[in-house]
Amino acid sequence: MTREDLRAHLVRTRIAGDVDTSRENNLDHYRALAEREPYHLFGLRPEGNWDERDVLELMAKSAGVVADPGHRFGQDTIDPDLTIDAVEAMGDTIAGALRVGSPRVLIATGHPTGLLAVHLVLARLLEEHGAELLSPAEGWSYRNPRTGRKNEIRYVGGVGMAADRGNLIHTHDSVLMRAMLAELGEERPDLVIADHGWAGAAGEAGVLTVGFADSNDPALFVGEAEGKIAVTVPLDDNVLPRHYAPLTNHLVERVVRAL
Repeated sequence: MTREDLRAHLVRTRIAGDVDTSRENNLDHYRALAEREPYHLFGLRPEGNWDERDVLELMAKSAGVVADPGHRFGQDTIDPDLTIDAVEAMGDTIAGALRVGSPRVLIATGHPTGLLAVHLVLARLLEEHGAELLSPAEGWSYRNPRTGRKNEIRYVGGVGMAADRGNLIHTHDSVLMRAMLAELGEERPDLVIADHGWAGAAGEAGVLTVGFADSNDPALFVGEAEGKIAVTVPLDDNVLPRHYAPLTNHLVERVVRAL
């Protein structure tokens, strides 16, 4: 698939372009980050002031949302060219870790109904090229402060996720990644591929981290701006899993070509 074909696919499936996330939701989350609400920080501790206007300016630059602060309602966007550029930068970073030889890699997602499809392919790719996939703190549990229910860490195909009994669940929580890193101790991973709080906590801990983030999840973009996240890919993180296949293929091809 050419870059132009991929761009058209991203817009057609609303992974980028006119995305489903509303402007109101985006601005609400930018305000929440500016007010340092923990749920929206993803385990990161921003060093800058980052008021709501600063966050909007960053998201316009890094994700392609509408830059006009007067646009308060309705449609918002992700620039598909920024998505592709970031995917290629992510591929280069993954290839760089693989070139070192037998890297220890931790993969996790807070989106089992969407981005898991991407992470499973990356897990296979990494193993095929000599990486060791880590699975620390499997079965570790905690009481989810938002639901009051006990959640635990489970791995499927080398990808860590949060589980609520028999269900894999969506989560922003960073405590899960902190538990993983705590069990690993000084034997930290060489690379983390993740999203939400899994990525934020790893980046805050100083681990080389690449991740995916929606237009209403500004924390990882702030982390990238502050040098804590190596690459953040802007995309709608909850479309039908099969729609991510061309983007995933482009990422895999970028990794392989860079090796």
